[in-house]
Amino acid sequence: MENLSGKITSADGTPIAYERRGDGPPLILVSGALCTAATEAPLADLLAPHFTTYTYDRRGRGGSGDAVPYAVEREVEDLAALVAEAGGSASVYGMSSGGVLALQAAATGVPIPRLAVYEPPYSADPANREKFTEQTRRLERLLADGRRGDALALFLSEMPPDQLAGLRASPAWAALEAVAHTLSYDHAVLGDSLVPTERLATVTTRVLVIDGGASPSWLRDAARTVAHALPNARHSTLTGQTHAVAPQVLAPPLTDFFRESG
Repeated sequence: MENLSGKITSADGTPIAYERRGDGPPLILVSGALCTAATEAPLADLLAPHFTTYTYDRRGRGGSGDAVPYAVEREVEDLAALVAEAGGSASVYGMSSGGVLALQAAATGVPIPRLAVYEPPYSADPANREKFTEQTRRLERLLADGRRGDALALFLSEMPPDQLAGLRASPAWAALEAVAHTLSYDHAVLGDSLVPTERLATVTTRVLVIDGGASPSWLRDAARTVAHALPNARHSTLTGQTHAVAPQVLAPPLTDFFRESG
């Protein structure tokens, strides 16, 4: 299957780079924090026999442009522009904060007939809001001072120290630093971090909310809370999977969901 690369122009004039592969109904993949279109390519390849898949670099990443000041509404417009490019209506899969962004797009009326999200990283516990707010402040200060590496370390602070040290010493660290400034974008997408139950109640799109059976309990709690808040959703758990879900495990349930009739 031939992969086609292109760019669209978002409502504010920002160029958004994307890749299209496969043939069939359109399906857009929205990546999470620190990720680009390339991150979602393995999953897109597995889905491409059934769908025309679109992966894209969210603004500020990879081949896409950026604009200041950042606003979540602009990222929603980016996704809406890609939906328009795909034919005016498209199913969407969102990973982590990409799932949060996709839910916001659906809530604003972007034509998304079906939506699947994997572990949107909200919190279901109000007690965590203050911690998230403080982390956001620290993250923004570090990025404003140009300390991208320290901002990355803060964002990844829940990793075991030896794993974090190994990552910092690896070639992958430079690629992560290149998109570290967008961490504040992902925090903005999450709002105050709590599941926005009232907003989700307005989403009429059919939604599949997925979590991993080996993921931290707070992510699984959030997934169930999101599914409960949505009026037309169901929840599914992938046994043994973590937040770093394996594409070959995720692709079959996504294929089944997006190919359902009705």
